[in-house]
Amino acid sequence: MRNLKTLALLLAMTFSTAIFANSVPLNEEPKSLNEEITSLLKSPNFEITEEMQAVVTITFNKHNEIVVLSVDSENFEVVNFIKSRLNYHKVFSNLDAEKVIIPVRLVQS
Repeated sequence: MRNLKTLALLLAMTFSTAIFANSVPLNEEPKSLNEEITSLLKSPNFEITEEMQAVVTITFNKHNEIVVLSVDSENFEVVNFIKSRLNYHKVFSNLDAEKVIIPVRLVQS
């Protein structure tokens, strides 16, 4: 009888650990970094009359948040827009890179 109780306890612990081990919800697939940044930079708060380009250098902190290191653009509005939208926003992509350089192109919609 004692062996049966021990076996039942062991099985219960095994199954409960396996159930709670999955940290990603089943209905949500992780996005790529490109998709996450594209969604963050949608709908700028200024009018775009011509195509604007920038080169953004980012890194990630220990909380998996974007830290904008630099934005290389001649337009001051673009620089402020990118920094305000990306800086310290948590991303769900798994990245091991120390520094990421991203070309950004804003076009009229």
